[in-house]
Amino acid sequence: MRSSILFSALHMVFASGAATAQTPQALTVEMSNFKFNPSALTLKHGQSYVLHFVNAASGGHDFVAKEFFASSTIAPEDRAKVKNGEVELSGGESADVHLVANTPGTYKSHCSHFMHSSFGMTGEIVVQ
Repeated sequence: MRSSILFSALHMVFASGAATAQTPQALTVEMSNFKFNPSALTLKHGQSYVLHFVNAASGGHDFVAKEFFASSTIAPEDRAKVKNGEVELSGGESADVHLVANTPGTYKSHCSHFMHSSFGMTGEIVVQ
């Protein structure tokens, strides 16, 4: 009898934890020739996100947002995808980065490849 009560109590604890677990919101950022689409992202601090980066171009691009990535909690399995505050993709590649945006503010992003940001490959991330 005691074991069934203990089992029921443990089940209720784990079930309530699963019910409050946050489902990440998915956002796609497409990199193409000299632009990010969308160029502006609006996130809520404390919210869990999956940023799905897609390089739709044939050549390489990156998404550099050092301050944003430094202020976010990146899932351990995705930390290797964000090196020195950037996500680098070859042509046709994609990558998912699971993170929580921790600190409200406005963060700049750009592609660091030669002349890409000069041609307009820039963006902004607003964490509310």
